[in-house]
Amino acid sequence: MARKASKGLWRALRLLGTVIAVLVAIPLVLTPVYLVVDPISVPMLERYLTGRPVTRTWRDIDHVSDRLKASVILSEDGQFCRHWGVDVGALRAEVDNFLAGEPTRGASTLTMQVARNLFLWNDQSYVRKALEIPLAIYVDLILSKKRIMEIYLNIAEWGPEGEFGIVAGSERAFERQPQNLDWRTASLLAVTLPNPLVRNPARPNAGLLRVAGIVEDRARTYGTRAACVGKDGRLDL
Repeated sequence: MARKASKGLWRALRLLGTVIAVLVAIPLVLTPVYLVVDPISVPMLERYLTGRPVTRTWRDIDHVSDRLKASVILSEDGQFCRHWGVDVGALRAEVDNFLAGEPTRGASTLTMQVARNLFLWNDQSYVRKALEIPLAIYVDLILSKKRIMEIYLNIAEWGPEGEFGIVAGSERAFERQPQNLDWRTASLLAVTLPNPLVRNPARPNAGLLRVAGIVEDRARTYGTRAACVGKDGRLDL
């Protein structure tokens, strides 16, 4: 009986090890592939598998408004062009807040969000956050900042009915192509991202307009910090 139990435990451990190896291999293999292949996200795949609609048209990053790029970066991750996938300072502050029993905000960089949407799940958990960090560092090592941003803009969820990517988001909200955004529409689309199922850039409430105004001012003033995602390293703001 002891021998059978030992064999059963060994088989279970081997199976667990195989599962872990496969899960680790997926991002290790796919991330270099995404240098040339345009990916779909886990939320998109989930909708496909459950028969729900998905609207996504891939758009080259050079054909997206520089105002939108600057607004998204200055709204979501102001250090994007400088860090290595993880904003260590913001993450340290989050750990300090957690240890002090204070509210935390996540400290997710754009790269961490890309890693999560490509390889992980969206439910909040410390396990997921712990996995995001090495994944983001690896993604930043393999992909250029411009490619990471291009993927982000094309997999981000921008509406409540399966609208993914900036083309679907811009067309749904403003009936515009993403290269034709002014500061107001760009900033409203940027501040929709944290909660696209609730926030509606086409009919913003006073709170959303206020936040969009702050982001617009920040992007106008510090937009050059987002130059790493511009054509030839420059943004036309």
